[in-house]
Amino acid sequence: MAQDNERVELLWRDEDARPGLSPDRVVAAAVEVADAEGLAGLSMRKVAERLGFTTMSLYRHVPSREHLVDLMRDAVLDPPAPDDTGAPWRERLETAVRHGWELRKRHPWLAEERSTRHLPGPNALAYYEHLLSILASTPLPPAEVVATAGLLGRFLDAEALALVEAARAERDSGVSDEEFWGARDGLWSRMSRYPTLTALWETGGFEQSDPFEFGLALLLDGVELRIAQREGMRDETCAMCGGPIEQPASGRPRAYCSRRCQQRAYRSRKR
Repeated sequence: MAQDNERVELLWRDEDARPGLSPDRVVAAAVEVADAEGLAGLSMRKVAERLGFTTMSLYRHVPSREHLVDLMRDAVLDPPAPDDTGAPWRERLETAVRHGWELRKRHPWLAEERSTRHLPGPNALAYYEHLLSILASTPLPPAEVVATAGLLGRFLDAEALALVEAARAERDSGVSDEEFWGARDGLWSRMSRYPTLTALWETGGFEQSDPFEFGLALLLDGVELRIAQREGMRDETCAMCGGPIEQPASGRPRAYCSRRCQQRAYRSRKR
């Protein structure tokens, strides 16, 4: 726990403008190494060599490689510029997701280290806040706002990881994907056993030009459908948890399914 607190303090530090070696210089050099070689090629020694310092000198500024990766992630997760809050939610959300995609294309290693326990820094939380604010402006209940933001983040990482794996395989083998699969005649000769697969192959079903674009459109269509459903159910579902509300036969309509949800909503407004 003490180490986690140290990592948080380092992530949320003020920038150091003094000359000489600093956490910011170490992080910038580490990003260059990871961009070129991936996280597998990242080491404190390589970062020190790039900076012209000894490896031990780095540890006075960044205690470990784990700390360094935390700092690198936050350094490159540049939050999107403020958008037009009057624009439709779908347009704003698509712009935000595309921003995340461009970041991952520039720094594919962002998707290499999957964890549910990454400690977020100010940039990571600013980007997350931006996504949440867009989704929270829709009729989605709070739990679905958070779940949708998480789904979009996992989609981004999955697509970026596919790029990482393809590049790694080509780098390690010296053979492109096209060359690898083109040399598998023994496999293709057996495909006729699988009629659906064969028919899809012969009619161009595997020639998806841009998986990211297709996946993003499909996800946003799903979110749009869910929002439309919630819009129609606005007066019938709990504004806090999204659960069904048993409305009274007369009197003022209820906004919450239970006293507990009403109290949770009150506490959230007081923060």
